[in-house]
Amino acid sequence: MASNADVRVAREFHDRTTHTPASVRSGGHTLDWDNKPFPFKVYADLEPLPLPRAFDPVTADTLAALGAREFLPAPRLVQETLAALLYFSAGVTKKKTYPGGAEVLFRAAASTGALYQTEVYVVTGPLDDLPAGLYHFNPGDFALRRLRDGDVRAALAAAAAEPALARRAATVVLTAIYWRNTWKYRARGFRHLYWDAGTLLANLTAVGRALGLAPRLLAGFVDAEVNRLLGVDADQEAALALVALGPEGPAAPAPGPLPELRHAVVPLSERQVDEPALRRMQSASMLADAAAVAAWRRSEPPPARSPQGPPAALPPPRTEAGRALGETIQHRGSTRRFTHRPLSAEELATTLGWALRPVEADVPGGLVDPYLIVSAVEGIRPGAYRYWPAPHALEPVREGDFRRESGFLCLEQALGADAAAVVYFLAPLDDLLLAYGNRGYRLANLEAGLAGGRAYLAAYAQRFGASGLTFYDSEVVKFFAPHARGLDAVFVTALGRPARPPF
Repeated sequence: MASNADVRVAREFHDRTTHTPASVRSGGHTLDWDNKPFPFKVYADLEPLPLPRAFDPVTADTLAALGAREFLPAPRLVQETLAALLYFSAGVTKKKTYPGGAEVLFRAAASTGALYQTEVYVVTGPLDDLPAGLYHFNPGDFALRRLRDGDVRAALAAAAAEPALARRAATVVLTAIYWRNTWKYRARGFRHLYWDAGTLLANLTAVGRALGLAPRLLAGFVDAEVNRLLGVDADQEAALALVALGPEGPAAPAPGPLPELRHAVVPLSERQVDEPALRRMQSASMLADAAAVAAWRRSEPPPARSPQGPPAALPPPRTEAGRALGETIQHRGSTRRFTHRPLSAEELATTLGWALRPVEADVPGGLVDPYLIVSAVEGIRPGAYRYWPAPHALEPVREGDFRRESGFLCLEQALGADAAAVVYFLAPLDDLLLAYGNRGYRLANLEAGLAGGRAYLAAYAQRFGASGLTFYDSEVVKFFAPHARGLDAVFVTALGRPARPPF
């Protein structure tokens, strides 16, 4: 089994799963609709613990929750608060029935292909109205199921090499069920696991801030120990990220031996197709023990990049959108068609400013480089740019009308051509792998998904649209060359005026 230090695994995986015009046209993969995975993980032998349906609507302004102001810490965590957090992060927010009777239950955070492979688990200490334990959240019936009785926070803290987790009120653990995404996207779905986890984290961290829960993201942990704690088979489902929540209290007692979990789970499909390359990539980016986690967190990040020419300052980001976070999430969706009506420079500046603001985490942010194709933004000439978060400014790469090129880069999708602006997240992948090992590949995709998810929230708070897109990897880098020399394409988010505003 390859170690995290053998970065050839991530480099080769990324290169072998790139999209090109030839690969897309010759792939030959067809969707077996009769075998599409069920969208919810159901523990057949566990009784549901319904969450309260009356909970905090999260009325804090969306931009305030993204970082425009600080919030007073919550004195305690209760079920009602947990219900709000889970609903606005991963809950079912709307239902759509398509011609022929097919029904899709859309959730609070976007997911590639609406496949929703991200699963949510909660480790809690003893709350006022919920016993300590390990729980799984099922959005389908909006209920928890207790997988382990008793306080296991100390075990999680040991696995994360983060003693504070034994004192925090709760920790949310995000996992992904591979098959639910690889059914459509095959091995490239590895990237999607982290994009979608990042998008969900955008909601989770914003809602957590607004509720005074002081969320802290942990990307480093002993994978095998966390997976065992959850009772998941790492060949099919694995932990991706942890988020500590709530006030600190007395440390949880040291845990005794944790029995292996053997809960029955309803099968997702009649049959599953394995993707060995994805499993190898996940395995090769695991950390072996707590010492390895601590050392990984001390890794020196890649050297800071700087503009190659003078950037032009953008308008200051708005600090209020006039739309509550709960309302923004309730109305959020992935825009399917844009008009050519322009955004204002202030709208774009606000979206970029809050999307790229780092969240509280165990490793520094700023690992992805946001490039843009601007087609219709008042006061900004059409062209290609690089956004620099620290000075909040755009560096021109080249001028011109690049709608056609943007559509081509976005897998020849009209959304990429019609958007007012398209953000292309690139990353110095080789530098990240040198600094963080194969796990640096996780970080790049997770941070890009998180930034894309925050862009969704900022856009919908200002009442325009956004959509995450896939792309022709090397063609994106070529387009922004030579400025983007040494970078790799990671993710894309399009912004613009939707043809049918869901407001």
